[in-house]
This record gives sequence, structure tokens and C-alpha cells, in this order.
Amino acid sequence: MIKIHKTIKSFLKKYDIDKSDLVYLVAFSGGFDSMCLLYALKKICKNKIVAIHLNHKWRAKESDLEELNCKNFCEHIGVEFYSENINPQIAKTETAAREARYKFFENCAQKFNSKIVFTAHNKNDNVETLVYRICTGTGISGLQGIANIRDIYYRPLLEINRDDIDAYCKSQNLIPNNDSSNNNIKYKRNLIRKNVIPLLQEIKPSALESISNLSEIAKEESQIIEEYLSLVISKISDENKINTQKFIKLSDALQNKIIYNIFIQYNLDYDRKKILKIKNFIHENSNTKSGKTCSLTNNLWIYTNEKIIEIISKKEQAQLYCQIKKEGKYEIGEYIFEIEKFEKPVRKFPDDEQNIAYVNLAKMPMPFELRTRQDGDIIKPLGSSGTQKLKKYLNAKKIPNHEKNNLLFLTQGNEILWAINLGISDKIKVTTHPTHQLKFYKK
Repeated sequence: MIKIHKTIKSFLKKYDIDKSDLVYLVAFSGGFDSMCLLYALKKICKNKIVAIHLNHKWRAKESDLEELNCKNFCEHIGVEFYSENINPQIAKTETAAREARYKFFENCAQKFNSKIVFTAHNKNDNVETLVYRICTGTGISGLQGIANIRDIYYRPLLEINRDDIDAYCKSQNLIPNNDSSNNNIKYKRNLIRKNVIPLLQEIKPSALESISNLSEIAKEESQIIEEYLSLVISKISDENKINTQKFIKLSDALQNKIIYNIFIQYNLDYDRKKILKIKNFIHENSNTKSGKTCSLTNNLWIYTNEKIIEIISKKEQAQLYCQIKKEGKYEIGEYIFEIEKFEKPVRKFPDDEQNIAYVNLAKMPMPFELRTRQDGDIIKPLGSSGTQKLKKYLNAKKIPNHEKNNLLFLTQGNEILWAINLGISDKIKVTTHPTHQLKFYKK
């Protein structure tokens, strides 16, 4: 008992969350681990504690009885209890259940205005995670095991083994839930817990401790690697976009590591096969101008062309709009648009990429609109004798599909006058001298 209380107190102090005004949320299944953690926190802290419970409803009456036991236990020790039922449409898989749980935890953090969610992962859980990751082909970073903290999640029992937790519950006369699904070895973690770990302990009785030490070594090695890798990435990327040509010149080991880090950054399942698949995709498309995408999840892709590699996601695009009635400055989103009179001769016209344009608006008086694209938009490209659909114009400019909705245009009706960063319409070209100067830049 003293060991567990001392470990938790040290953990709270180490991560500076031992303040009494903080709201603690505890992921509470009612099993040995979470009951131990909840009971110990209540014993040693004066904080407001909320036990949060997600009922999976996978075992019918048994699941409901476990929820009732959790509620009664919380009432008995004076802890607030909050529960929800899982969406019945969620697939009955370990991965889907885990994603649903963490979404529930995040919603609870908002509901109770807390940035601290305790989970009761212990040393055995960490070892089981390491064994599983080894089986799936993890890298050194994966051998670090479960992190002590990640975002809002804190795990104060990671240094405590399951035997000590069981002994604590027994000493305090606690009666945890006994989840019958924990004995079902069709679930990989149960198989590792019940069959694999005992075999490893036959090979070496101190296997748990040895594997835990491997986790600590991996953390140290990973820190060294990450320090070096950050230097490499800073030289080949800008604003989260990796330079394709610089990337493919790196060693295979560095390429693999950068891709691996992408999987880790976005919390994606990975193995060696997936990493090599993405690397091959990048190389196959490293000379394409328009670029291609490769799916990572339903809402996440990796995009590659001859210039850049970037991660793109499906999200609702805000329809930006601003009416331009007279000369002056206009704010649109995070940008500034300027239109000013300019009647001087121009010796050198700026490149399109400079976001400055000299134009003749004598035949195209204001008002204009500054906006994102719309159906039916057309443009008469500079030097062209006729108009074309904006879609065709953007395709000719090799604009990736995922970037098209982010572009802004100066328009009059459905006519594009300036495709910012791409070019002006022939209808406002300068023949002798400009009438106006256009500028577009970030605030």
C-alpha cells in the first residue's frame, strides 16, 4: 500500500499536477488496475475526482452489472461517477473500442473542464505492449512502450506490476469487476498475457523487469535519434512540407525513419510493410508534376509530386468572400489584399509567385469580389484568345486537387481576373502602363 501511494505522489509531483485545484478524471472500468488507482487517488488527494466509465454493451447484462458496481463503488468512497454507452454501430474490434474510449475521454475532459485523465496502465501492460509491437515489426521508438504522459493522459502506475496492484486491492478489501472477456485469447493482448508472458518467464524469471529495462534503453536511444533527425528534417522541409528531391537523396534508413515518424505523429497503426509501401509510393511519384495521393486512413492521405511531400486531410473548407468596392486594404481570413492606383511605367513585371500584380482596370471597373472558387468560374488566361473553365486552367497549372479549394481569386461575377499566385486574366493585362497595383500577403 505504501509503495503505491508513494509512487503516485512522486508521479504527481514530477509532472507538476499535485495542485489541489486541478480536476482529476480517472478512466474507470472497475477492474483491479483502475480500482486501485481511483481508490489510492481518493486516499492521498483532496482534488475533485470524477470516475468516467464507458459501457461497451458487448456482454449484455454483465456489462450493465459492471457499470452498476462502478457507480456503487464511487458512491461508497465519495467520488463523482459519470458514464455513457458506446455507440452500437461501433465495430466490435479492439482498435474500434480503443478509439471510442479515447474519444469518450476527450469529451469528458471538455465536459468537466479538465486536462488530466488518469489511466491505470501498469508495468505488465507495458511489457505486453512491447511484446505485441515486436511481433508487428516496431522500430526503436515503439520499444519505448507506453508513455508516462501523452497529451491529457497520465499513467502513474506504469512502474507498478500487476501482483502489487492485486495485493493492494486485497489489503483494502476492494472487490473489482472481473471482466470475463479478459480470459478470451482471441484478443491478442489476452493471448500475450496468458500464454506468451508465462513462457518468457520460464526462459528468464525476471523477464518482466528485463523487458521494462529494454523500454528505458529504447527511450534513451530514441532521444539521441530524434535530436539528429530534427536537424535533418529542418534541412529538407518547410512549413510541414518535405522537399521531395532532397528526401529521395537521403539514405534508405533515414527515409524509413521519417515515414515511421509520420505514422507516429498521426497515431496510425504501422508495420515494416506499410512503411516500405509509402516509401515506394514517394519514389514512384517523385518526378510527377501534378502529384498523387496514397491513403493512410479514411480522412488522411500522403501527397507527393516532384516538389513536395505532405500530409493532407479531408476537412470542410471555409468559403472566404470579400467585396472590393474601392481602392484600399481588405482583410480576408488570415490575409491582406491591397488595391491601389498605380499609373507609372513598369520596367519589370513581378513573377506570379510574388503575389503582386500590375493591371489595367480601365475596362473592368469595380466592384470586384475576392473569394474561393465556385462552380461556373471561367478565366481568359494571359495571352489567350478565349476563355476557359477555371478547372481546366488549374489542371494546366498542375495544382493538386487538395489545394484548389484553398486558392483565392479576384473576380467579377464568374470571371476570374487574378488567380493569386498563378496569373492574371488577359482582360486586365497592361499594354502601355498600369492603372492599379494589386498585393496579397499574410497579416
